[in-house]
Amino acid sequence: QVHLVESGGGSVQAGGSLRLSCEASGFTYNFYCMAWFRQAPGKEREGVALIDKHDSSTYADSVKGRFTISEDKTKNIVYLQMNNLKPEDTGIYYCAAESCGAWWQSSLPQPSYFSYWGQGTQVTVSS
Repeated sequence: QVHLVESGGGSVQAGGSLRLSCEASGFTYNFYCMAWFRQAPGKEREGVALIDKHDSSTYADSVKGRFTISEDKTKNIVYLQMNNLKPEDTGIYYCAAESCGAWWQSSLPQPSYFSYWGQGTQVTVSS
């Protein structure tokens, strides 16, 4: 049974940093693409970052240069380091997983691509 558990959310002022973690279990981690999505109140869920089985990463334009996705394959944990946070980064951040090889596209997949989701962690950035 697949489980994704996010942690690390919180409230920070603009310009601050947070690191989100997503602990994965119940599947062969190394054969999956892992991604972070976020959803602001009243808005659709949007992709933030993805890392594939070759450790290649893809980012939304809005977070490039500020966010970094990484993983610890020995612990089956994927991280999202968020620096220089802005109020528009506020939302619930979700971890997602799907069986895939390499992600060759420059854009992130839609939420419907992913089969497995965590429960989400709240990030609030105040101005």
